[in-house]
Amino acid sequence: MQVCLLSPWRLIPTEEVDPDRVTELQAQILDAARWAAPVTAEKDALFVMDGHHRLAVARRLQLRLMPVILLDYSAVRVESWRPGETITPTCIFAMVVTVTVLDCTPEVRHDNFSDIAGCHDGYRALFCANAASNSRGDW
Repeated sequence: MQVCLLSPWRLIPTEEVDPDRVTELQAQILDAARWAAPVTAEKDALFVMDGHHRLAVARRLQLRLMPVILLDYSAVRVESWRPGETITPTCIFAMVVTVTVLDCTPEVRHDNFSDIAGCHDGYRALFCANAASNSRGDW
């Protein structure tokens, strides 16, 4: 899997976020002065598979770029967190096209991100570059 840098505004969220969790995660990221994990997104449509709270933090901080891993559904298994509910890639694509956003509890789990764990150690430079470019200077 390859990490690329994309504008947070190019990514399309598919779940709502918990504002308190966004605030908590923002504080953790600022305290650590590094980005701990990339967001994963569908490679063609650019909708978020995993990392909605991280995307919200990046937008809140007005980052110009953020680390993203682009995947497709041939490499990712999708399942619902809700018992008895079936979610398929087709359902997700349809939801994105109709701009339907799931509520803030993650209803869909995308598996096969095991290789991501080792990716978190190189984002200090990205974090610093974004901080230096923040025109408001409120870092």
